[in-house]
Amino acid sequence: MKTTLAKKGNPFGTHRVLEPKGVLPQPAKRVDNSMDVLYDNEILADVDTLNVDSASFTQIKQEAQGDEKRIREIILRIVSERGKLQNPVTGSGGMFMGTVSRVGAALAGKCPLRKGDRIASLVSLSLTPLRIDEILEVKKDVDQVRVRGQAVLFESGIYAKLPQDIPASLALAVLDVCGAAPQIARFAKLGDTVVLIGAGGKSGLLCAYEARKRVGVTGTVIGIEYSEAGLERLKKLGFCDEVFKLDATDAAACYEKIHAATAGRLADLVVNCVNIPNTEMASILMCRERGVVYFFSMSTSFTKATLGAEGVGKDVDMIMGNGYAQGHAQITLNILRESKAIRELYEKLYA
Repeated sequence: MKTTLAKKGNPFGTHRVLEPKGVLPQPAKRVDNSMDVLYDNEILADVDTLNVDSASFTQIKQEAQGDEKRIREIILRIVSERGKLQNPVTGSGGMFMGTVSRVGAALAGKCPLRKGDRIASLVSLSLTPLRIDEILEVKKDVDQVRVRGQAVLFESGIYAKLPQDIPASLALAVLDVCGAAPQIARFAKLGDTVVLIGAGGKSGLLCAYEARKRVGVTGTVIGIEYSEAGLERLKKLGFCDEVFKLDATDAAACYEKIHAATAGRLADLVVNCVNIPNTEMASILMCRERGVVYFFSMSTSFTKATLGAEGVGKDVDMIMGNGYAQGHAQITLNILRESKAIRELYEKLYA
């Protein structure tokens, strides 16, 4: 398909919004995913892999009852209806890996990308115009889908060139959660007690590594995990001082365990990395007064968190996870370079 250049678009991509007018692409119900016309401040990429957000892929798998054909149908339906891969239940998307096909003329001199560069998008698929021509493979165990298609990055969109020293599929998997560990670096302090919910998952393990580094020998890192595989990974890596098998939807049980483990002091920082709903109150109850709760999970309900904290009289600072932090891609990729144990585990799981 031949792609021609059109007039200059809005830097935030509002020129692609079809419904409703006046909103940005992420909250929009539909965006224009036609690839025959490229605005002169856009980047066109040939997409080969989608790394679907964990909360979204979990919901899709549940809806499809694990059937791969149904998973394909659901993904294609979402993209057909919305022009982007934005799960209508979770509201989240994921990210793509692909090859730069064209860079708009207005970005010349501003953008370091050239045709043929391999990139991973660092903005959500929930706002990225996407066309899928064919789904080639569904990797249910790692939340990835191999496709043939195209996507558009806006002028304000962020991305990372894929590194030469890390396998592409591994880099994509890690970059999907690269906003998490840098936030731990910001909030965790020497001597703190940090509780990680979903600590044995993809983002949780990176957070555990970073928390261990930040709190030092005087601090404590506690991992909460429900799956046996996650528990085994946590114990093997050894970043946590204590590991507990707990259901994060059972707020009272989580509170009692952490209250006992910390002699009533509770956590200075609680980090929520799970991919299921209804874990807000466990996060809040395990945190001390004026402590920090960081919700990295895309399953978080703002209403449940804010009204829930009010309902139990808990004065905590709640941070909604921002997938972007300055230098987040490089910081997270460097964890793979620093930690041989994480590198080997993630290569086994995702490469």
